Order: sequence, then C-alpha cells, then structure tokens
Amino acid sequence: MSVATASDAKPAASPSGTKAGPRTAAPQSGFAPWKDPAKSPIVRFENVTKKFDDFVAVKNVTLDIYEREFFALLGPSGCGKSTLLRMLAGFERPTEGRLIVAGNDITELPPCERPLNMMFQSYALFPHMTVEGNIGFGLRQEGMEKARMAERVEEAMTMLELRPFAKRKPHQLSGGQQQRVALARAIAKKPHIVLLDEPLGALDKKLRQQAQFELMRIQETTGTTFIIVTHDQEEALSMSDQLAVMNEGRIEQAGSPEDIYLRPRTKFVAGFLGAVNWIEGIGIRPESTRIGREAENHGAKSFPALVTDSVFLGDCFQVIVRMASGEEAVAQVHRSSPVFQRGESVHISWNPSDEISVA
Repeated sequence: MSVATASDAKPAASPSGTKAGPRTAAPQSGFAPWKDPAKSPIVRFENVTKKFDDFVAVKNVTLDIYEREFFALLGPSGCGKSTLLRMLAGFERPTEGRLIVAGNDITELPPCERPLNMMFQSYALFPHMTVEGNIGFGLRQEGMEKARMAERVEEAMTMLELRPFAKRKPHQLSGGQQQRVALARAIAKKPHIVLLDEPLGALDKKLRQQAQFELMRIQETTGTTFIIVTHDQEEALSMSDQLAVMNEGRIEQAGSPEDIYLRPRTKFVAGFLGAVNWIEGIGIRPESTRIGREAENHGAKSFPALVTDSVFLGDCFQVIVRMASGEEAVAQVHRSSPVFQRGESVHISWNPSDEISVA
C-alpha cells in the first residue's frame, strides 16, 4: 500500500475553516445547462492546439462552458491552463483550432474586440490612479459618456464595498482591497465573460478563503460567466460549478467538482484532487478511511496497522499508519475521536462503496 498526495492538496474549506468535500451542488438551484441538450455553450474551445516552437503547450482541447457558469481550469504549473485562458483573451493565437463565443468565431479578433474582460494575477492596477480611476479606465478607453461612466464606477464600487476607498491609490490598499479593485474594473464594463488568472494567489490563506466566497457572491449576483485558472485544488472544488483538470496540455477530466473528486477517471486526477491511499489499484480518500482499535465487521474492509505519526490540524487529526507490508496509509480522524498514540496497534477500515477505481 502507498499514499499518493498532491502538493498542497486538501479538501475544500468552509467559511469557518473546517474541511469538507467539494461543493455538492451549483449555487443556483437547478442550474445545470450542460445537462440540457437544447442549450448551447457560451464558450467553446474546438480542437485547440498551441505550439511554442517545438513545445506543445495545449494539445487538441475541446471544451464547452455555459452562460452563468463558474468554471475552473485546474492543473499543475506548466499544464497549459493559463495558455488556454490567454488564447481566449486574445493574448495568444491558437496554432490549430477555433475559439467560439456566443456562436461567433473570435479566433482572429484582437483582445479589445472580444466580449470579455480579464483579471490578472498581479492585478495590474495603475499606481498613479485612484480606486475609482482604475475602475473606470476601461470605460474611458471605450469613450463612454461621463455621467454613465460615473454610474458604472459607483455601481461596481458599491458591489465590492470599495466606496470608502474611492480616492485612495493602490499603495494605500491592502492586498484584499487591491484584488477587489481589479475585479471591480473587470466587471464595470459588464462583459459577458470574466477571465481570472490565479486571482487569489497573492493573498494569505484566511483572506483567500474570504475572497473565494466573495467571488462566488459577485458571480451569482451579476450572472456573469466566470472562468478561473488555478492550481489550488481547494479553490477549484469550493468555487466552481464545473471544472476541467489539465495535465501536459490535455484535459484529463471535466465535470462537476463532486463527480471529479468522488469518481476520478485517472490516477493523476485522483491524486491531484486531494490525498489518496492506493491499495492494490484501489484508491481510498483519507476522510473515508477509518481507524480503530478493533477490526470492523459488517461488510467493511479492515487491515491491521501500526500508528507511526499523528498530526493535529485543528478540526481533525491526520493519523499515519504502516501496514504489515511496510507501506503507509493516512486516515483523517475528527478531533473528538479517540487519540491514537505513536506505536499503537490499530485497524484501518473503509466501506467498499468509497473505493476509487481508476484507469
């Protein structure tokens, strides 16, 4: 038995900080346009490939994204997710394939003519402009009439609770406030689609969790389609209606967070979206792995093991055990459960229905 974990992989966190699984339903009740054969996607990547000289960054990707969706492109560094987003924004051109938005081929359109806006990881705020100046920049570039522009800027600042900071410059703002200014600038133009490239990467963990729920609230309020690029599994699981896991330029699996987390199709997807104990080709999530001083009956699978370590994580303990074979497994135990000491003989168990079988 071995333990497969991804770097920084962890279950999604709730606002209180307790760990949970992926979001089990779209935030809008009954919202599932991808299940409706009569619905057309607002964004379609059609057989898209991108080469940089001899390096193939994106390999024949076909992907549909629907209106009002919060869609996440997830994967490790260098998997092609940011390149895919930059092609949609118009900053890179596909080597092969087409980009279709609202039924129109935009493959050859310049960025300024595409019905979308992008929020960069660095926020790209103008240091010499105030908050309201930054938010209204794109509207001024379009030549919008001043009174209408002022209304749009006021609306965006109110939505993101930025009114008290209207006259401040970026260096006078916290990281979270700068992030909200960048998002306000993106939505002020009321685009059909907002692209977010690792938008929360510069924030600390607590602020990042708060920002995640703020983004979800704004996306639901505006009804805008959000497409986010992230390498953070927690972020993708907790925020998105649908997500696509990328690896080496390809889509490994696309679907709802719940489906991908509970029913991964490949070992890469299973290991990237959280930790997995692999037992003879079968995967068991740590949160589905139970630990006790006696073997379980009643249909559960149970194996003797020895506790090698126990790590306190606040709401739970992560207990590491070694099997008779010498291989290790991890069990996630609630803090109210019995405490297991290093060197103690135990049994690990799980229900067969919780097993993950992958290709």
